[in-house]
Amino acid sequence: MQTVGVSVEQVVAALGEHGAVVVEGLLGPGELAAAREELRKLVADVPGGRNAFEGMRTRRVYALFAKTRAFDAAAVHPLVLGVLDAVLGHCQLSAPTGIEIGPGERAQPLHHDDGIYPLPRPHAEVVLNTMWALDDFTEANGATRIVPGSHRWRDEVPSQATATVAATMPAGSVLFYLGSLWHGGGANVTDRPRLGVVLEYVASWLRPQENHFLSVPAATARGLGAPLQELLGYNIRPPFMGYVDGRHPRRVLEQGA
Repeated sequence: MQTVGVSVEQVVAALGEHGAVVVEGLLGPGELAAAREELRKLVADVPGGRNAFEGMRTRRVYALFAKTRAFDAAAVHPLVLGVLDAVLGHCQLSAPTGIEIGPGERAQPLHHDDGIYPLPRPHAEVVLNTMWALDDFTEANGATRIVPGSHRWRDEVPSQATATVAATMPAGSVLFYLGSLWHGGGANVTDRPRLGVVLEYVASWLRPQENHFLSVPAATARGLGAPLQELLGYNIRPPFMGYVDGRHPRRVLEQGA
């Protein structure tokens, strides 16, 4: 997997060519340690997945921004926001999820995240993901497998013979990948879990996967910064999509305190 610097232009160019790119060192040592400790506490009480897609030996923390402040800064990191602006334009969070792939987990089926929307391929990008590595991601412990270049496919579907590349990266790195890219979580053949967080974004004219208005209590949302509030849906997509009784939803949220 290609590793680039921290330029928005570099990341966007690599996404256009490969569909995915790793940027190392976006979480400093202190941020990384705090985020890892916080997520480990949260997954401790979560059962394994309900099906092969979730992963029977994978634990997932949904409603992430209702349960922790450890990833607020990551969600609005300047590099992330710059790439989002270039790739999606006006957007919001879709499915922020903490993920612990446990020992013995099988590889997740390959899929593309924008497949939930009934849009014929090819189409303009509507989903962008960031996978934050809280442990080292290795081929053995379940690093995300990608099919480079598959974001340009039309009706092609991967087969068992399709070659994948493991997005290996040290802890503190982030994997950017397009919603049109075929990918899947890897198998964990080690004796230790692998911890990461995926922050998925979607163009704001589409419905996000998670209903943040119900999953993140209004009292919690009021305490967040304006950029994160807007990414959770308290926004207006120009010219006026998303108003509440004729007003900006963030004003309504603040007045409800």
